[in-house]
Amino acid sequence: MKISQRAKAIDPFFAMEFGKRAAALGELGHDVIRLSLGEPDFGAPPAVLAAAAEAARAGALPYTAALGMPALRQALAGFYLREHGVSIAPERIIVTAGASAALLLVTAALVDPGDEVIVGDPSYPCNRQFLGSFGADVRLVATGPASRFQLDAASVQANWSERTRGVMVATPSNPTGTSVPPDELAAICDWARRHDAWRIVDEIYLNLGDRDGAGRPPQTVLAFDDDAIVINSFSKYFGMTGWRLGWCVVPEALVPTMERLAQNYYICPSTIAQQAALACFTDESLAVCEERRLEFGRRRKLVLEGLAGIGLPVPVPPDGAFYVYFDVSGTGLTSWQFCERVLQEAHVALTPGKDFGQCGADAYVRLSYAASAAHLAEALRRLGEFMARLRST
Repeated sequence: MKISQRAKAIDPFFAMEFGKRAAALGELGHDVIRLSLGEPDFGAPPAVLAAAAEAARAGALPYTAALGMPALRQALAGFYLREHGVSIAPERIIVTAGASAALLLVTAALVDPGDEVIVGDPSYPCNRQFLGSFGADVRLVATGPASRFQLDAASVQANWSERTRGVMVATPSNPTGTSVPPDELAAICDWARRHDAWRIVDEIYLNLGDRDGAGRPPQTVLAFDDDAIVINSFSKYFGMTGWRLGWCVVPEALVPTMERLAQNYYICPSTIAQQAALACFTDESLAVCEERRLEFGRRRKLVLEGLAGIGLPVPVPPDGAFYVYFDVSGTGLTSWQFCERVLQEAHVALTPGKDFGQCGADAYVRLSYAASAAHLAEALRRLGEFMARLRST
């Protein structure tokens, strides 16, 4: 069978590959602690589970509109107003079959073959894979600790060309958990807008970002760039990973195009997931999600202190999401070798930097602290023993 060049160009998602290896070890009877995937261990809030059960008992679960249930789009608009003080017309909010489907629609709507798109390195691999699948020339721009592993206005301007049609930013970022400062993000957006280029901002982890001194959540890009395209998900803050439900916010002029694409690509998002997701926006569910966010903060502290004690440096502590990006260059192993040996010898699954780009790929490893505190403590103990053995050889 002849395989398309598009498919051949897609790299494996190594976090999933290490997850498969971890599962295989588990089937052999080993106790493997999986810190390779960004999957909150809490699951959906109780009210969401109850709403899903009620929807299932009701029986009929017909197709919804391709852009999502109007009630859910309205609820999301209310969430932006409540949490971020930003007023968004519900008609601009498109509910999708996961954030991946949101990115699928956006890239299909905006990207033509040969269009250059600026993306930071390191970054979530699927973002650049989507762009590349639609023919984009993805220009990976190296970042490092000095810029918090994020694009800044200077690096965007320095790498801009006459073929640049857009820029994609994730804040907070996967794999580093770091955010772009609002003034820097505003400057990036302003530059792109003045050059008639679109801005995609991945805000999947936005509501897991640290609050400011007044207790306010991080700003959405829509607070200062109303025409930016936002990608978001119910998977992380709301803990609904396997429900495959996300959303995007797009300029009004783009909505008809997005609707046509959604109708053809997947008909509509899951009806039962949408009905259940309405329960995310009750006071009860939002209180549950906030307590879980605080718990992630406690887990972050545990991991940062543990890695420091082991001697595995974290150049930039995260301020959101649930990832730590630590440096293994001092071990004498590449990140891939480190992850392979830790999985085989300590039975802890991590993700090598190779997943996230080229810059620092051999030096950095991502750890997800979405697991329980008990599992994190045990993983750190095993990592400490591994490092002690490594140093003694």
